[in-house]
Amino acid sequence: MPRYRMTVEYDGTSYVGWQMQENGHSVQAALQRGILSLTGETVSVRGAGRTDSGVHAVGQVIHADLSREWAPHKLRNALNAHLMMAGEKVSVLDVQAVDDTFDARFSAICRHYLYRILNRPSPLALEAKRAWWVARHLDHEVMHAAAQTLVGHHDFTTFRSAHCQATSPVRTLDRLDVTRNGDLIEIRASAQSFLHNQIRSFAGTLKLAGEGKMTPADVRAALDARDRAACGPVAPPEGLYFMKVDYP
Repeated sequence: MPRYRMTVEYDGTSYVGWQMQENGHSVQAALQRGILSLTGETVSVRGAGRTDSGVHAVGQVIHADLSREWAPHKLRNALNAHLMMAGEKVSVLDVQAVDDTFDARFSAICRHYLYRILNRPSPLALEAKRAWWVARHLDHEVMHAAAQTLVGHHDFTTFRSAHCQATSPVRTLDRLDVTRNGDLIEIRASAQSFLHNQIRSFAGTLKLAGEGKMTPADVRAALDARDRAACGPVAPPEGLYFMKVDYP
């Protein structure tokens, strides 16, 4: 069966997350229904990463096996038409034909995420559900210094959800940078894989550092504690974006 790799973006606000669940509509279900509507085929769509409810994607990568060959641009356009008719907030940006050794999840060598904080006194209007609003001034340079204490190969027990299903809390964090442009603070994270709620846990803890409630040394001590109680509050999902995936 021909396999197709697709890059998709979505507004996660109205979805229960990437993965199909019984408690609501998911991005995975939206894509599978779109393919069913287009081709009449019931297929399983696999994604590079599982985003939570409210989390957005700019460059999620998926793959699907279809029964016949499509010209990639025709599949992209036709599937987008069906997604639009269904009122989905999902768009297929790119389609490529790949061989059956490609797996959106297991072939990935690096995943990149962005967390956005709008740091200003006034609440959000245009950016509501697109960023975390923090009214109290944050020192992004202290946040960046604290972030560097987390880069590397560590046991990230402190920064993963109690419901995380990963067999090990050990991960290698390649990048965790904090920058500021006006009111916008961006936290960019890169790794081959992440634990459940890891980036939102980073963001919540780095916010405390930006407020002066934790020092970079405190953040490192929280990591070394390997204790969920040492983590700051988990940041809300609306600031998180799945940006892109790297493959060999």
